[in-house]
Amino acid sequence: MPRKYVDCREFPSDMKCTVALSADNEDELLDAAAQHAVTVHKHSDSPELRRQLRSMIREGSPSL
Repeated sequence: MPRKYVDCREFPSDMKCTVALSADNEDELLDAAAQHAVTVHKHSDSPELRRQLRSMIREGSPSL
């Protein structure tokens, strides 16, 4: 089962965030990505945020 990841570098912003998160389990990754989005990017944790984050999940490893 390939790892899954979310990489903020794929979604440029004024903040220029370079964080990439990965996990073996999509639900675990979604929880970590939501926590990052709330604490760092000041989003509100909501079903809509989690839908957007879920669409950002990729298989494999983030590029260097």
